[in-house]
Amino acid sequence: MDIIIIVSIGIVASLLALIVKEQNSSIAFFVVVVTGIIIFLFILQKITGILLLIEQLGERANVEGLYIKTILKIIGIAYITEFGAHLTRDAGLSAIAAKIELAGKIIIITVAIPILTAVIETIMSFMPGG
Repeated sequence: MDIIIIVSIGIVASLLALIVKEQNSSIAFFVVVVTGIIIFLFILQKITGILLLIEQLGERANVEGLYIKTILKIIGIAYITEFGAHLTRDAGLSAIAAKIELAGKIIIITVAIPILTAVIETIMSFMPGG
């Protein structure tokens, strides 16, 4: 099972980072970053499959491609933001992590504007005189 491999990598890397942290915290942080990248690359194939499935479901439901792609972009931005904020927080830089999270939220709102506009226009079309 893939999860056993991922958890094993995480546990081994955690132990290694804890051992190395006493001698050199920079190397320990490097171990954490590399482990995150390895786990991400390991699950990349599964993520691709999920994205294709969502796009196919959107096509079958006659949902405009722009909306599906926008939602997928928003999900991607959220995951990347969370990953970056966690890494930064692990390095002890909470203030920078908070700025990364704020930037992610603002970018998500910016990307979501076409969907928000469509929802508002749809609601207005149901209103009398709209």
